[in-house]
Amino acid sequence: MRKVELYDTTLRDGSQAEEISFSVEDKLRITEKLQELGIHYIEGGWPGANPKDAEYFRKLRKLRLEGSRVVAFGATKRPRYKRAQDDPSLQGLLQTGVGLYTIFGKTWDFHVREALGIPLQQNLELIHDSVRFLKRHADRVFFDAEHFFDGYKANPQYALQCLQAAREAGADCLVLCDTNGGTMPEELRGIFRAVKKALRGAALGIHAHNDSECAVANSLVAVALGARQVQGTINGYGERCGNANLCSVVPALKLKMGIECIPQESLRRLREVSRFVSELANLRPFRHQPYVGDSAFAHKAGVHVSAVLKSPQTYEHIDPELVGNARRVLISDLAGRGNILRKAKEFGIELSPGSPQLQDILQRLKELENQGYQFEAAEASFELLMKKALGLHRRFFDLIGFRVIVEKRREGETPLNEATIMLRVGGHVEHTAATGNGPVNALDNALRKALERFYPALRSVRLYDYKVRVLAAGRGTAARVRVLVESGDDHRRWGTVGVSENIIEASYQALVDSIEYKLLKEEG
Repeated sequence: MRKVELYDTTLRDGSQAEEISFSVEDKLRITEKLQELGIHYIEGGWPGANPKDAEYFRKLRKLRLEGSRVVAFGATKRPRYKRAQDDPSLQGLLQTGVGLYTIFGKTWDFHVREALGIPLQQNLELIHDSVRFLKRHADRVFFDAEHFFDGYKANPQYALQCLQAAREAGADCLVLCDTNGGTMPEELRGIFRAVKKALRGAALGIHAHNDSECAVANSLVAVALGARQVQGTINGYGERCGNANLCSVVPALKLKMGIECIPQESLRRLREVSRFVSELANLRPFRHQPYVGDSAFAHKAGVHVSAVLKSPQTYEHIDPELVGNARRVLISDLAGRGNILRKAKEFGIELSPGSPQLQDILQRLKELENQGYQFEAAEASFELLMKKALGLHRRFFDLIGFRVIVEKRREGETPLNEATIMLRVGGHVEHTAATGNGPVNALDNALRKALERFYPALRSVRLYDYKVRVLAAGRGTAARVRVLVESGDDHRRWGTVGVSENIIEASYQALVDSIEYKLLKEEG
């Protein structure tokens, strides 16, 4: 099989994304995770650009990496320095001691004139001198040809001269960068072929940005034409619209194009790595992301589910387990009997195709969704619905009543939120009150306060997310709302739902389902 080198830039390009700021410890942990995945080159950052990257390279020496190499990133020498060795930023690269360096240089004549403000010939000298200097002290040097495709379209002869300058100085790979992310796949195809013809035998790479939603496509086209190195980031994180998403590039290379890039067993960790980086970036995973997203192999329509249960290839382009993902069957008003049976199996509930309760569950599901319920993100509520229909559910408490008060006495004062609740647990009546940051939080606190004495396991339950959706447009504050609650303990997370014209009532429904689900699981 033909092999391609993977070059990850999550720690530099990825950290330039809006809302992302990795700490040094985050970067070290991600480095270890990328190594486990089998990434060949991990770009650690620009040591001369900020103290954080400098500290990262100091602490990197304590990591034991096997199979992966960390690369230090920088730029060609600045015009004011006569010799490359006089530029502190290039010396800073060498001081990292990693032995692998990537430097970027201008290849668009417009940038050379406007950004650098120097003659075109001088820029060629900057590229040549910088690569040659680093090559004397390095195992490998990669040259990132910044804005190459825009530069080639504007002045093909000069763009090629920039590549030739780096090649003659000893660059091990010439990486063609679509820095503005506006190149179309067919444009890239023509330019890449022209470069191959002009620089026969040169090792070429691709670095694509996603501003026109073509970064993955452009990367795959380049590989098909002979690129030996692909640069990108986990989850496509990066400045503006991001970079080529390695979580899509890697399985496409290996499973679709038959190109070796990481071991097969490592590929099964792809979803795990995607979620790990999302967690450290403090961003919710994109559920519709190809290959690794929650919805990548989720089936909702009854016809689709029926076909997938017979043969997964009917609606799945790969086996989800190959990338560490799993098939999911969603529950909605589009569901058929196959959806219900599949969910019953997932929940460990015995339900046969001929069971009379099957049609009852399906009918009840469609009635509730017509009222505004949604069970795709509230499978715990659906499991309770099924168990109620099959007589497998028991009540742990009964509500006698609750009251929620929001009191605000003067402008600028924080409102007082208080909830009072009365429950019957077995033969005992529990009456208690609690305050909270808002009316729903006060109700949640009162409910837990009343029940934790009887069910201590509830102390481990935490509320992770709370969402409200207005369902009836045009009715203003009288509209029906749907509340989705995500709860969890030390072992799992689960979603529950409530619907009402009263937001407190809808919240109560979702909170009660969450508690009952936890208690049923505790009973085994």
